[in-house]
Amino acid sequence: MKYLFLAMSLLTVTSLSAQQKKHKVLFIIADGIPADVIESQPTPHLKRIAKEGGYRRAYVGGEKNGYSQTPTISAVGYNSLLTSTWVNKHNVWDNDIAAQNYAYPSIFRFFKSAYPKKKTAIFSTWLDNRTKLVGDGLAQTGNLHIDHAVDGLELDTVRFPHDKDSWYIHLIDETVVDKAADFVRSDAPDMTWVYLEYSDDMGHRYGTGERMDTAVRMTDDMVGKIWDAMEYRRAKFNEDWQIYITTDHGRDAHGGHGHGGQSDRERTTWIVTNAKGLNPYFKTAQPGIVDILPSIARFMNISIPVENARELDGVPLTGAISLAQPTASLVQDQLQLGWKAYDKKGTVKIWVTTTNHYKTGGHDDYKLLGEVPVSKESASISVKSLPSSFYKIVLEGPLNSVNRWVVQQ
Repeated sequence: MKYLFLAMSLLTVTSLSAQQKKHKVLFIIADGIPADVIESQPTPHLKRIAKEGGYRRAYVGGEKNGYSQTPTISAVGYNSLLTSTWVNKHNVWDNDIAAQNYAYPSIFRFFKSAYPKKKTAIFSTWLDNRTKLVGDGLAQTGNLHIDHAVDGLELDTVRFPHDKDSWYIHLIDETVVDKAADFVRSDAPDMTWVYLEYSDDMGHRYGTGERMDTAVRMTDDMVGKIWDAMEYRRAKFNEDWQIYITTDHGRDAHGGHGHGGQSDRERTTWIVTNAKGLNPYFKTAQPGIVDILPSIARFMNISIPVENARELDGVPLTGAISLAQPTASLVQDQLQLGWKAYDKKGTVKIWVTTTNHYKTGGHDDYKLLGEVPVSKESASISVKSLPSSFYKIVLEGPLNSVNRWVVQQ
């Protein structure tokens, strides 16, 4: 009987271990592909990924004409994904990355803080993604270390001689993808970022049309290589892989050569994912690029400290959330607040501060000014005792929080 009990116990432990799959995540930014173009092209690999999860039109650019309005420019968009904040916080206004505010951590910093021994990887056709935006090895990021990287190939003009048609960029993209797929198969890093540039180059050179379309189909083929490597790991190892694929901006409506402004086409992007449990916010709203970080954090079980979480501009695309799409205005000493309730159970705690010390590494003292049912979707809160031209507001629901600023001119 003793040996039977021991055997049954071992069987139970083995069964539980088999069920506890290791979570791995990989995200891809394919540069400068507007939603109407990705939707017009045959993209069999993206479609088979979306069949497991979903496809949705998304947006970049923050709030148009609001305090978070964000240029629809490449590095700006990358950093909005990496930090789940708009430009008013992360302070990357263009591709020069002249004064990034590292007080807003990247997903890699959150991940490494939670799991120092787990492995990260970046495969990128632009070196600055790792060295500047992620801040690999910088004092400002606490000397964050990316465990494996393939990038900087654009500087190798012997191996990749620069041609006027930017074909060398496609060759670098292909190399980056081959290296990423091989490394996923062999080493399976826990968190991986892949960045591809050629599609944006074709947009700048030729605008909307055949060359851009061809670049999109090439991108789909490259995504397929990475997906196949992930599928191999899922089939052969005890791993659960999640992938997010998106773009950093659309293109202008007048030929598609440029971007950077706030037109609908420049702001409208897309997200493809295999994620299970996509929520009604993903399925019915227009999610933002800032929503990818909280989604990854939820899947990877990354605990984000409260002070950091209060600054995130995104909400998870998977699982239950209490609220999203906050609004706030100041009318005669009253904060008029609104939100969309996605799970109406419980209450919303309303936290307010009149300082923004966080942006310089300091602490903001939030005051709890009220608590109302999530289902109410609105609140009017007196701030007569807190006169200010600036308010940071956090609406804390049972399942997630959202934030909003009020900036008086």
